[in-house]
Amino acid sequence: MVLTKTPICNFGDKAHPFKLKGVDNKIYNFEDCTGQNGTLITFICNHCPYVKAVIKNIVNDSISLKSIGIETIAIMSNDTKKYPDDSFEKMLEFSKINKFQFPYLIDETQEVAKKYGAVCTPDFFGYNNKLELQYRGRIRELKNLKPITTGESDLLLAMKDVAKNGKGPQNQTPSMGCNIKWFE
Repeated sequence: MVLTKTPICNFGDKAHPFKLKGVDNKIYNFEDCTGQNGTLITFICNHCPYVKAVIKNIVNDSISLKSIGIETIAIMSNDTKKYPDDSFEKMLEFSKINKFQFPYLIDETQEVAKKYGAVCTPDFFGYNNKLELQYRGRIRELKNLKPITTGESDLLLAMKDVAKNGKGPQNQTPSMGCNIKWFE
């Protein structure tokens, strides 16, 4: 596990189209997943201790975001041959255990992660309704891999602003987690 932090948000970057298979065996285009007031793309995996620490927060925040017109998409881009815990079958299991209410997609070629510049799991990309990047921060503070659960998460607060006025906060704390497991 290599601890990696996300870079600073590059405000205004446009979202990239994709076509990926979900754990429900449906093929999803990016356009199928966008919300009226914004879209959250999160790069996660099944085995990362940082993802496991915040997965309940991700699921709960996605429900809150949906209620304000922001859709969530989760993408898994790790090398599944070297990391079998991230296999498609394990993704299905992970999504059921954690009661995902959003598409969980596999990026088998890693092209989508590369287009977005994803570096770790979890890595959050929050877009406004014009599909302009407005948030690239953490979900919330962790201490010893345990979420500090006072108040709403950084992610939820930021995306509420995005839904309301189309802009994310200028100051964002980077997300951090395990590096994406790239093919060699």
